[in-house]
Amino acid sequence: MARRTASAAFPRPDKAQIAAAAGKTVPDLIGPGLKVLFCGINPSLYSGATGHHFARPGNRFWPVLHLAGFTPRLLRPCDEHLLLDMGVGITNLVARATASAAELTVSELLAGRRRLEQKVKRHSPRWVAVVGIGAYRMAFERAEALVGQQLETIGRSGLWVLPNPSGLNANHQLPDLVRAFAALFRAVRLGRAG
Repeated sequence: MARRTASAAFPRPDKAQIAAAAGKTVPDLIGPGLKVLFCGINPSLYSGATGHHFARPGNRFWPVLHLAGFTPRLLRPCDEHLLLDMGVGITNLVARATASAAELTVSELLAGRRRLEQKVKRHSPRWVAVVGIGAYRMAFERAEALVGQQLETIGRSGLWVLPNPSGLNANHQLPDLVRAFAALFRAVRLGRAG
């Protein structure tokens, strides 16, 4: 995956561009030597329109990533290319952009897990962090899974589950998200996996 350069300004798509983004994809941000590969559920329409991960205003991924210690400063979605130099990548279980993750089918999530397993085996990140407990439970067929480190691995990569940082997810407030992401950061920093 070639690295993209950040534009001087992060243009905001209009309503028509957002609506037209249904089904679009956002390229993986992935490469060798990753400490952690974050795996979202699927791109929002806003992300589909901008071509950047976790781009929807109100998504707390970027502030949480910074507050948990993964980035030295708050990054914008258009700065995502900088993550690779920090050993961090991003992918999604399902590639197509939708207005809501509720539009995804169980079969799409199961197929997404198989694709994720192939990517992980090819790139061997130290950790894979699935961002969204409900999607993880469906895709990995683990109905009782909880947030945190999982007993199973993907190849040699440790597996972690995090709450969804979407602003639409009222179940987890910012301090809860920071604690959950910081626990993964401590494991990454200590070099532990699996």
